[in-house]
Amino acid sequence: MSVRLEWLELIYLLYSALLAAGMLLSLPYWLFQMMRYGKYRKGFAERMGRVADRLRWTVRPEPPPQPQREPFRRDEVIWVHAVSVGEVLAVSGLVAELQRRFSGHRIVVSTTTDTGQVLARKRFGEKNVFYFPIDFAFAIRPYLRALRPQLIVIAETELWPNFLRLAHTHGARIAIVNARISDRSRPNYRRLRWLLRKMLAQVDLFLAQTQEDALRLGEIGARGERIRVTGNLKFDQVAAAAPPIVESLRNSLAATAAGPALVCGSTVEGEEPLLLKALESVLVAHPRAVMILAPRHPERFESVAALLENMSIRFWRRSVWNGQPLAGGVLLVDGLGELAALYALADIAFVGGSLVPRGGHNIIEPAQHGVAIVVGNHTENFRDIVSLFQSRKAIRVAGPAELPLVLLELLANDAERKALGQRAAETMRSQTGATARTADELQKLLEQDRAQVSWDQGARRSRL
Repeated sequence: MSVRLEWLELIYLLYSALLAAGMLLSLPYWLFQMMRYGKYRKGFAERMGRVADRLRWTVRPEPPPQPQREPFRRDEVIWVHAVSVGEVLAVSGLVAELQRRFSGHRIVVSTTTDTGQVLARKRFGEKNVFYFPIDFAFAIRPYLRALRPQLIVIAETELWPNFLRLAHTHGARIAIVNARISDRSRPNYRRLRWLLRKMLAQVDLFLAQTQEDALRLGEIGARGERIRVTGNLKFDQVAAAAPPIVESLRNSLAATAAGPALVCGSTVEGEEPLLLKALESVLVAHPRAVMILAPRHPERFESVAALLENMSIRFWRRSVWNGQPLAGGVLLVDGLGELAALYALADIAFVGGSLVPRGGHNIIEPAQHGVAIVVGNHTENFRDIVSLFQSRKAIRVAGPAELPLVLLELLANDAERKALGQRAAETMRSQTGATARTADELQKLLEQDRAQVSWDQGARRSRL
C-alpha cells in the first residue's frame, strides 16, 4: 500500500514539475498576451491563491468570531466551477435551482476566462465569484481552507489533477456535471486511461450529457456506478433580457427597409474572409442585406475591422454606431455580452468555429429565438447537439464552398427558412429538463454526505 501511495505522490510531483516547466517556457507568450491584449492581468492574484476578502463573507449573520474559528462551516458552501461564458450560461439555471433547494448554503462560482468572469459576476453577484486557482497546491489550498466546500460542482470535463486530489483530501464531495468527452479529446484520454483511473476515482459523481458520453467516461476510467445520464444543461438556458441595442437595431432595420439580416456569431480566425465573400454573393441578389458580425475573441476586433477595410466593405463598429442606416453593410460587434440577444434579429444565424477546423460553437442561443441556423462542417465539439438538430431537419450544414448557395437558397424560400427556425425551437423545447435531473442527483450526493457525517459522529460517540 505504501509503495502505491509513494508512486502516486511521485506522479503528482512529476505533473507539478512539468506544469511549472511548461509555464516557465511559455512565459514570453503570456507576457505578450498581457501587454498586447491585456489578457490574464485581471485576477492574477486570485489565480495564484489569494482569497479575496469578499469570499470570506458569510451566508447569514454570524455571532462575533471566536479565536481560531473558520469563516464558514463546511456544510455551508457549494463551489461551482465554470470555465468560460458557455459553461457559465449552462450552469446558471442549475445555480438558481441549488440556491432554491439549499437556501442554507452559500454558492460560489469560479471561472477561468475574463469573459466568463464578467458574465458570472453579473449573474451571481461579485461577492460570490472569483478566478479559479492555477493547478498548484500553494494556490489551491487557501481556497479549500477559506471556503471548506461540502460540494464542488465542475461543469463539463475540466480535470485538474492537483485540484481534484486536494479537494478530495479536504473532504469535499466532487461532481462533474454536463460531462462530455469530445471526439478530439477521446484518443488522448484513452491512451492515458491507466493514469486517469486514479484521478477519476476522486470524483464522486459524473453526470453525462448523453449515453455516448457516459460510455466514453467509462472508457477512460470513471467508475460505472458513479455515472448517470442527465442530459445537456444548455438546453435549459433561459434567454437573457435583450439589451437596448437590440430594439434600436430592430427599429433601424425596419425604418430603412434594410435586410435580410445575417447574424454571424462566435467567428474565429479564417472564417471572416469566407463569410464576407458569401455576403458579397448575397448582396447581388439582396442589395440591402445586412451582416451583424461578432468575432468570438475581443483581441481580434481590430484585425477584423482591418479586414473589412481591406475588402472595401462598408461597416460600422457597434461601440460607435449611432443609428446610421446599415443596408448593404456590416455591423461589427466589438463588445461582449450581446450576441445571444442579437440572434433574435436574424433571418439566418451562422454559428462560427465551424467553417475552419475548430470544432464549432454552441447553436442553442439562436435556436432559442427560433431562427434558421447554418453551421460549417466542423462541429465535432457539439456533435450530439448538431446530430440531433440534423435528425429533425432543424439546421443546415455547409462547407466554405456551399455556404453562399445555402444562404441564397434559404433567403429565396421564406417558408422553408421560417420552418427551419421553428423546428430548431421545437427541438430545443423537446430536450429540456436536465437542470432538474442534475439537481436531483446532486441533492442525493449531499444527503449521502450528511448521512456519512452523522454516522461518523455516532461512531465517535460510541467509542467514548
